[in-house]
Parts: sequence; structure tokens; C-alpha cells
Amino acid sequence: MEYYNYLKSLHLIFVITWFAGLFYIVRLFVYQIEANDKPSPEKEILQAQYKIMTYRLWYIITWPSAVLASIFAFWMLFFTPLGKSWLQMPWMHVKLGFVFVLYLYHGKCHQIFKQLQNNQVKYTTNFMRLWNEGATIILFAVVFLVILKNAVNWIYGVAGIFLFSITIMLGFKFYKRIREKNSEQ
Repeated sequence: MEYYNYLKSLHLIFVITWFAGLFYIVRLFVYQIEANDKPSPEKEILQAQYKIMTYRLWYIITWPSAVLASIFAFWMLFFTPLGKSWLQMPWMHVKLGFVFVLYLYHGKCHQIFKQLQNNQVKYTTNFMRLWNEGATIILFAVVFLVILKNAVNWIYGVAGIFLFSITIMLGFKFYKRIREKNSEQ
């Protein structure tokens, strides 16, 4: 059991750093896109700096954290008795579904990262601000599932996540109005 707790600790550490990387990378995407609208030479200076920052964050923190969090998760699930028993539980199936969505989110972030590294701006800052909430929603879902270990009430959880998402979007729209109003003054 002590061996399992070491694996669990390492898994949690790398999950935390993975999410930190995902939260910050999208913020940097917003800044990169905003820098694209600046006049020269500010535009080129900012873009070069943001490219370095995103490259380091993505390849030194975010990707390694994702890989290590996954390795320790698989180790716990498939090579420990407790993990094998959890694989039989419905809440774990729902959690793994959210983890799959997290991998998709990470993959899309990688695609956006590559585009911005090649000076291809395909998204607006507003899209990126909303996109940034995707990891937050996944984090909430996974944490509640792991702590409560109850997939029977997953319908309530999904409804709660949708309400949380709507609240985030309404908050974003309210924040956008305030920003636009302040920029007019």
C-alpha cells in the first residue's frame, strides 16, 4: 500500500503541473494573438518572446507532465491491486472518459501551438479566452469524480458541469463588455 501512495503522489504532482501548463499556455496564446495586432517593431519583439515562452512551457513543463502523469496513472491502474479494483467501478469509467477528453484538449492545444509558432493566427483572443475554460471544466469533473467516487449521480454532475460552463460563458461576456466599455473611455 505504501508503494501505491508513492505512485499516487507522483501522479498528482504531474497532473497539477500538467494542468498548470494547460492553463498558462492558452493565456500565452491570447497574448501572442494580441501581439499580432501591435505595430512594428513591438509586434516582432513580442511575438519572438512569446514563441520562446510557449516553446519552453510546452516542451519543458506541459508535455513531460502529461506523459509522466499518464505513466503513473497506468502504473497505478494496471499494476496494483487497488488500481485493478478501481477499473471495475463505474465512476472510474466516467473519469477515464473525461481524461480522454483532456487528451483531446491537449492535442488541440498542441495544434494551436504549432500554428502560432508558424505565425498562423487562426483564432481570435475571445475564442482563446473561452477555450481556456475547457481545462477548468475537465478539472472540476475529474476532481469531483475522484473525491466522491460516485458515477451513479453522474447525470447530476454533467448537469452541474453544463451549468458551470454556462456561468463561465456569461462571466466571460460580462467581462468582455466591461473591457470594451473601459477601452472606449
